[in-house]
Amino acid sequence: QVKLVESGGGLVQAGGSLRLSCRATGIIFSLNNMGWYREAPGKQRELVASIETLGGTTYADSVKGRFAISRDNAKRTVDLRMNSLKPEDTGVYFCYAYGTTTRRDYWGQGTQVTVSS
Repeated sequence: QVKLVESGGGLVQAGGSLRLSCRATGIIFSLNNMGWYREAPGKQRELVASIETLGGTTYADSVKGRFAISRDNAKRTVDLRMNSLKPEDTGVYFCYAYGTTTRRDYWGQGTQVTVSS
């Protein structure tokens, strides 16, 4: 059974920092591209950051220079470090995995991030 379990969300003031972590089980982690998406109230789910199997990264323009994604294949985790948080970063953050050989994707349950002004 595939599971992506997120942790690290919470309430923070604008300008603060949070680190989200996602641990994956049931997949060959090193063969999966990993990512973080967020869903703000009333908005569509959007890609925040992704990291490929070999470490290549992609960021949404709105978070470039503030967020950093990393992965640890040995621990089967992908982290999202979020600095200089803004109220518009508020939303539910979802961990995402895409198997480069299976072509299957998986989602976590999500973790709430709330940034107060």
